[in-house]
Amino acid sequence: QVQLVESGAGLVQAGGSLRLSCAASGRTFSSYTMGWFRQAPGKEREFVAAISWSGRSTLYVDSVKGRFTISRGNAKNTVYLQMNSLKPEDTAVYYCAADEQGRGAMHDARSYDYWGQGTQVTVSS
Repeated sequence: QVQLVESGAGLVQAGGSLRLSCAASGRTFSSYTMGWFRQAPGKEREFVAAISWSGRSTLYVDSVKGRFTISRGNAKNTVYLQMNSLKPEDTAVYYCAADEQGRGAMHDARSYDYWGQGTQVTVSS
């Protein structure tokens, strides 16, 4: 079993920055893709960003391109989401996810086998 634990929740003013972290523990695997999704109140969960095992491949939803950066720690079992120039519409619960085989479509929630509990990001106007 794999556990994903997010941290970095917070309240920030528009234009500010936050960094989310996700640490994976438990069974380790060598090729997993990590992703971030978010869900705002009354809306469906949406893809935000993903990164391959090697870190050489990343994908972002258009609405965060140029503002958010996903990266992996040196130990590969930690992933970060640096969020800059935050907007009120970024307010949501952010979820970390892991695709064990690393072969699924990075933007598709159905590709991911494990999920964190979520962490709240609130951006005030």
